[in-house]
Amino acid sequence: MKILIIGAAGMVGRKLVDRLCSAGELSGRQITSMTLFDYIAPEKPGADFPISTHSGDLSDPAESEKLMSEMPDIIFHLAAVVSGEAETDFDKGYRVNLDGTRFLFEAIRRQDYFPRVVFTSSIAVFGAPYPEAIGDEFLSAPLSSYGVQKACSELLLMDYTRKGIFNGIAIRLPTIVVRPGKPNKAASGFFSNILREPLAGKEAVLPVSRNVRHWMASPKTAAGFLIHAATIDLETVGPRRALTMPGISVTVGEMIEALARVAGQERADLIREEPDELINRLVSGWPRNFKAARALELGFTADASIDDIIQTHIDDELGGTLD
Repeated sequence: MKILIIGAAGMVGRKLVDRLCSAGELSGRQITSMTLFDYIAPEKPGADFPISTHSGDLSDPAESEKLMSEMPDIIFHLAAVVSGEAETDFDKGYRVNLDGTRFLFEAIRRQDYFPRVVFTSSIAVFGAPYPEAIGDEFLSAPLSSYGVQKACSELLLMDYTRKGIFNGIAIRLPTIVVRPGKPNKAASGFFSNILREPLAGKEAVLPVSRNVRHWMASPKTAAGFLIHAATIDLETVGPRRALTMPGISVTVGEMIEALARVAGQERADLIREEPDELINRLVSGWPRNFKAARALELGFTADASIDDIIQTHIDDELGGTLD
């Protein structure tokens, strides 16, 4: 089995690569080769099969043509310009998130074979006003450029699947917390910052009210979503190939309380409140809670609690202890 991961240098991409390299197989089939692609060259991990790494711009059609020349059996498409950057750089967001995705789909079409495509979408495809919990039948009407780009890509995936060009599934990821590494340009980045930085003994800035509620999952769980999407019988999913992933709904205040429980009040006291008008405006249009019934019925599983998400970060990224 040949696997291609686009966006492999990102946080979720790295988690996925580690899981696949450790297992060496997917759904009982041995992985024979893996190609990792991103805007910056992904690190090459150790594995019992050949791995190649490449860097390039997905909005260049030639890049997709080169990637598809290898005819991978499973394609994980994780690459995207993140939400805050897609909002402030309108052209770049559409060029990469929408045009790049269509170029990829067209390159698959020209190869005339039938791979599985797992596309990471986002809960940003939904727009206010919201019910108490968003169900599977709720209208997709995004209120951000990033959300529009993801919603358009979902529709493309379903149409290319309907036409028999590839076998696709789109998974709408919750906001991923706690993201390791440095802050990025995602408007949702502060959800990770207010946990990751204090856990490292550093000050963090909170740009929104503690009453803000959001839908979240851990990086470890997100990688599990991707693997399940790559192995599930897609006939059971039906023609509507975009699924909202399960998560947990918590307020910023509840996150800070959990940080104090898991890591001590002195860590929680490192959070400094500093309102940001742009982030507040974006967050006000984001969904807060879901009933992910279809995904749960199909075997996707969520984190148990925000406390567990914080502890997972400590175990996976900080060696299980705090300095």
